[in-house]
Amino acid sequence: MTIINGSDDITNQLQKEEPPRYAVLVNDMLNDFIHGSLRSERASFIIPQIRLLLNIAKKNKIPVFYCNDEHLANDPELKLWGYHAMKGTDGAKVIKELEPYSDDHIIPKRTYGSFDGTDLEALLKSTYNEKGANTLVITGIHTHICVKHTAYGAFIRGYQIIIPKDGVNAFTEEDHRRGLQYIRNNYGASIKKTLDVIRNLKV
Repeated sequence: MTIINGSDDITNQLQKEEPPRYAVLVNDMLNDFIHGSLRSERASFIIPQIRLLLNIAKKNKIPVFYCNDEHLANDPELKLWGYHAMKGTDGAKVIKELEPYSDDHIIPKRTYGSFDGTDLEALLKSTYNEKGANTLVITGIHTHICVKHTAYGAFIRGYQIIIPKDGVNAFTEEDHRRGLQYIRNNYGASIKKTLDVIRNLKV
């Protein structure tokens, strides 16, 4: 008897699933968010974890994308948050502790989401000999704003999402916790500690 539909179809589908091809996204670890006009002391707590993750990514030849606010004076969010990370200013530069390598990708953005109006998706697709990354490890700030909106952009494009819970943060613990819960519940993200993420970073 030939089975056209049923458990065999499910098995075949699972066999076709590709192994993870990772990319690391670093959101807004900029001078203005760590030291400047929108400074948050909580943001400094995640620097060591992100640095460790980036070191491991570099060792394993995993592509890294710095998704950085680079605002112009007419950007809508400035009405809410005031001037910050303005294009061409020191405030829009990545902090020295996480300074990008020459082969890392820099994604300037003018909105919360790192996919919105940027080349991020095209660059992700160009990795791994044009096979493209399929699993994104999203770090940075703020959990309930830019990390959340970037995770949404990844979700609707079909990426698997991993959030190192000690590699993201927000202005308050409540904002951070609610952001993680929202991303997990609505985008199916895997929420792990950085050390647990690192254990699986193989290409």
